[in-house]
Amino acid sequence: MKQIQIALLACAVALPAWAAVTPEEAAKLKSELTPLGGEKAGNKDGSIPAWTGGYTTPIAGDKAGGRRGDPFKDEKPLYVVSAKNIDQYGALLTDGTKALLKKYPEYRLDVYTTHRTAAAPQWVYDNTFKNATRAKLASDVTTGAYGGIPFPIPKTGAEVMWNHMLRWRGTSWQFQVNQYQLTSDGKAVLTTSGTGDQQMPYYLQDGSLEQFSKSNEFWLLRLINSGPPIRAGEAIVGRTNIDPSKDQAWVYLTGQRRVRKLPNPCCDTPTPSTAGVMSFDEIETWNGRTDRFDWKLVGKQEMLIPYNGNKLLQPKTDAEVMGRAFLNPDHVRWEKHRVWVVEATLRAGQRHQAPKSRYYCDEDTWNCVLGDRWDANGQLWKTLWSQTFVAPDLPGTVIGAFGFADLVAGTGFIGNLYNAKAAQYPLKPRYQDSVFTPDAMAGEGAR
Repeated sequence: MKQIQIALLACAVALPAWAAVTPEEAAKLKSELTPLGGEKAGNKDGSIPAWTGGYTTPIAGDKAGGRRGDPFKDEKPLYVVSAKNIDQYGALLTDGTKALLKKYPEYRLDVYTTHRTAAAPQWVYDNTFKNATRAKLASDVTTGAYGGIPFPIPKTGAEVMWNHMLRWRGTSWQFQVNQYQLTSDGKAVLTTSGTGDQQMPYYLQDGSLEQFSKSNEFWLLRLINSGPPIRAGEAIVGRTNIDPSKDQAWVYLTGQRRVRKLPNPCCDTPTPSTAGVMSFDEIETWNGRTDRFDWKLVGKQEMLIPYNGNKLLQPKTDAEVMGRAFLNPDHVRWEKHRVWVVEATLRAGQRHQAPKSRYYCDEDTWNCVLGDRWDANGQLWKTLWSQTFVAPDLPGTVIGAFGFADLVAGTGFIGNLYNAKAAQYPLKPRYQDSVFTPDAMAGEGAR
């Protein structure tokens, strides 16, 4: 009898991680919540406005398949946060942001009017509504979700992180980028210049949950390097799976003229796409396995976060937008938004360089735009960031540049800069699946 009681108790404790929301809760997505799960109403003082449908109007200066304009180019900052007034705005700042303000006198936050630009096609909204009552999270694997946010009314921290990984960012697109390592003496070293292709089989409009469940591969990526010269011709292909144990990645090494399969394309393993400067799970703030950590949903709060950063896309050289260990504050737009705060603590029996982390994920887009990581000594180690921009042709507000500042070493990394490129996140027709295979990569990467 005692064993039966223990078993029943275990089931009761595990139930919230398995259960989808009720139809009554899901109905809020058509009333008080946005179709993707954010609070539709603004805040009490009006500094966060109500969501009224997002930004879907073509931007003046946009060129299809080319460079993007800034819909808010005529706006001026409401106020500036610096080391001098950090105490006044401390409740709105992450630990990492505070540390940067204290460490670097030239660092600052130009805070602008908040615009809730998040949008998606109607079919994404429809699928999100379906997911609310059918998606489940069990043993760190999401099931029953397709074509929309899996957990628009999250109950756990892990659900929020899955919303970030399965967020709406388009179906097929290309990225032409430069990436830089920022050294402690202020130098910017080019680590990657290349062209990449990405596809989200999870968001194929003519697909279905049944079709998707046959492979469960939700994100496909291929990056071919054209520089720097020592890395020209190198390439990487990744196929990310709902079941992280089935993730696959391959690299093409020009010196060896052969393809190698990566044994562990996850977690704190250095990723070749950044020349090993970032780990796999630091890409776009978070891109990792949830089974390495215990996740705590701290709650929702108002924070200053980088948002609607089309301003960053306007300069035509990389040098203009790079600072010492971070982006040049002159070209970064900050706004006040509500975010979900999630803490990750290393799970018993697991290993990771950062045993504790905290993430800040926008309620409207589910983009986790800021993150802090602590090392094994309990010292605040890295602050991670991702820039977003408005893409009404999608429509959506998506992540572009990303990176980190190492608060201990005084170094940094900036990935996915589009400034010196002719195209900035051009949308593409659906790719053939064969594009994201090691054989195709070897043919493209050879020099």
